[in-house]
Amino acid sequence: MINPCAQLLPVEVIERAKMLNVPLICDGIGKAGLDLPNGGCMDAAIMPVERGMFMVGTAMTVETANGDNFPIHVASYSTDAAGYVMVIDGKSYTGRAYFGDLIMGSCKAVGFTGMVVDGMTRDRDGNIDDLDKFPVFSKGFMPRGPIKKDEGNINTPITCGNVHVEPGDLVMGDSDGVVVVPRAYIEIVLNKAEEKLAYEDKRNETIAAYTNAKLHGEPLPQLAPKWVLDMLSK
Repeated sequence: MINPCAQLLPVEVIERAKMLNVPLICDGIGKAGLDLPNGGCMDAAIMPVERGMFMVGTAMTVETANGDNFPIHVASYSTDAAGYVMVIDGKSYTGRAYFGDLIMGSCKAVGFTGMVVDGMTRDRDGNIDDLDKFPVFSKGFMPRGPIKKDEGNINTPITCGNVHVEPGDLVMGDSDGVVVVPRAYIEIVLNKAEEKLAYEDKRNETIAAYTNAKLHGEPLPQLAPKWVLDMLSK
C-alpha cells in the first residue's frame, strides 16, 4: 500500500525543535506525562552512522522485511520529500543491509532530512565522506546486499525500534539516538522540553560559578539543586 505523505509540520515547529536535542525531547515527553512505548525513544541499538549527525523532520514511513529494499527505493525517489525523515520498519532484520550510499544519495538529493531503519545499512565510508554525513540511523552495518521483491507499505502506521510511528509525527535524531513525538502532542512536548532547557542553562551557570569560585579560592555557592536539598530534608 502506497499512501500520500502526511502534511509537513509547520516551519516554526521544526525551528523550535532544532534548538533542542533528543534527551530534552525525551524529558519533555516524560514531563508531559505521556505514556508512550519506550517513552518515545527508539531502541538503544538504533544509532547514527557517525557521531554528530543531527536530523529533525516530519515522518514518512516505510514498512518492509527480510532485507527487501524495493519499497525504500520507491520512497527515495519521491519528488516532494523535502522536510521529511524516512522512518523504515525493517523488522529488526540483520541478515542484509537495507540500503547503502546510493539510496542515501538519492534521499539527500530529493530533500529528505535523514533516514532511520530498524535494520542494517552499509557503505559507511561513502555516507560519511562522499555524502557529507547525511544523517542515517541504523542498528549497525552489514555488507551483504538487499533483495528487491515486494511493494511493502509507504505512509502507513509502523513500529520502528519498538516505537509506534504515524506519518506526520515529529522525528529527531542525534548522537544519543532517535525519538518520535506523536503529532497531537508536539506542542506540549516542545513546551516542556524548552522548560527543561532553561533549567539546564541555569544549572550550567551555577556549575560555572562554582568552578570559578573554587579556582580563585572564593566562598563556594550551593552546587546541589533545590530539589535535591528538598528531598534530603524529608
